Amino acid sequence: APVVPPTETMLASRLRLGKNVLRTSTTSLRAMSTPRLTESTLNKKVVEAEYAVRGAIVLRGMQHEEALARGEKRPFTKMVFCNVGNPQQLQQKPITYFRQLLALMDYPEMIDNPPSMFPSDVVARAKKIMARAPGGTGAYSESKGLKVLREDVAAFIETRDGVKADPERIFLTDGASQGVNVALNCLIRDRNDSIMIPIPQYPLYTATIALLGGHYSPYYLNEENGWSMDIAELERSAAQAKKDGKCLRALAVINPGNPTGQCLSPENMREVVKFCEREGMVLLADEVYQQNVYGEGNTSMGLYDKSLRASHGFTSFRQVVAEMGSSCQLMSFHSVSKGVVGECGRRGGYLELENICDSVQDQILKLFSVGLCSNISGQVMVGAMVAPPKPGDPSWDLFKSEFDSLYDSLKRRSQKLSKALNEMPNVSCTSIDGALYAFPTVHLPPKAVAEAQAKNMVPDAFFCLELLDATGICVVPGSGFKQKEGTFHFRTTFLPPEAEFDDVISKMGAFTKEFMAKYA
Repeated sequence: APVVPPTETMLASRLRLGKNVLRTSTTSLRAMSTPRLTESTLNKKVVEAEYAVRGAIVLRGMQHEEALARGEKRPFTKMVFCNVGNPQQLQQKPITYFRQLLALMDYPEMIDNPPSMFPSDVVARAKKIMARAPGGTGAYSESKGLKVLREDVAAFIETRDGVKADPERIFLTDGASQGVNVALNCLIRDRNDSIMIPIPQYPLYTATIALLGGHYSPYYLNEENGWSMDIAELERSAAQAKKDGKCLRALAVINPGNPTGQCLSPENMREVVKFCEREGMVLLADEVYQQNVYGEGNTSMGLYDKSLRASHGFTSFRQVVAEMGSSCQLMSFHSVSKGVVGECGRRGGYLELENICDSVQDQILKLFSVGLCSNISGQVMVGAMVAPPKPGDPSWDLFKSEFDSLYDSLKRRSQKLSKALNEMPNVSCTSIDGALYAFPTVHLPPKAVAEAQAKNMVPDAFFCLELLDATGICVVPGSGFKQKEGTFHFRTTFLPPEAEFDDVISKMGAFTKEFMAKYA
């Protein structure tokens, strides 16, 4: 068809249309303009996420610490941060072998001409890692982590559990937290996906679930029975989730417990595995405190020596799943931050997959690839944790002396704290069988509860704030970990130096006595 030249009327019409389009576009752009970043325009999931371990009470403690540094007066002369399992902040000495290995890795020029203070086995270990770590600690590794170190982790698991482990199913992580985050990212698709978590729980779980837009289904640990896991309670929680239209994706278990300090029995663990099988859920085994088991007759070296294995007292879910021949899908987490190692700032850990199909593992690798790799110093620390010196090595005697000394001191402090808490008025505490914490119940008088409510505070947070302002001892209210309605708790570490521990306990006890008398 011939092209008809536009008439003046048509041109005018098009010009008017163009002006309208331009006007509409301008209006649309104004409506769509980016708002300034304020709390009201933040991602609501970020606002909803909470992490009590570094919450308002801790910030108040840091303000006290800064005031003391400026020479301002307080009712105390120093802050004692018992809010987080951060051993070296509270003067725990690092283990020599670990630091020597890291020093050589970070300054490889010393490897070929090491100072006399470096034993030959440390030098040999550094050479072995460097030979398979192009660029050393300053270069990226493959996204799973250096294979030479993942092989060490696999060998450790075999010694610990008596079952083979595949280095290709092990990912080295920036602390256990990264592994948990990756696992939850894979599991949570939307608000209808639910993760079963223990109450009390470590706030990492609720915070991450909130950030991912998922849902959590609480199951309550039985405080009257030493914070044990009750299968009937798991079934109750699962039934409620299904009634609410939720899709159960995973069960998180923290063993030894944080904040509760309990250790699960192998019988209980088998029941948990069977429960996950029935429900088709992934089992998330948070086992970062596996070195911290303080039962009668337990020894510190049982995870490393097959001949001492029965004396340690820790059983992994990896071992239970293998012994049962179970098809339960398992993700296990470990870390250098806890145990006797206490190297929190290194941010080292690992994630191991069991009964997870290859296609899912490929997607998990993709997530790790987005972050390129975990930090190499943390990876080296993981390797050192799982493969320390052996009897007969030049470093062995010093390593064993330091390791045993730290373990024995932690065990003594756990027992001393449990006894002291139970002697305080209106306070009761279960036996601390593992981990680095006590989670005592505080029976607050009605007047204290009323005073807290008048201040618009949760009652146990009020107690913890008063303790902080009076003594400089910083603990975390139980409400930050979730707890049964009508109960009040707080979590405290037993990490202050042993030489100062009696003084910390004495101040806590004196404050509690005065507080209870004031509000009686």
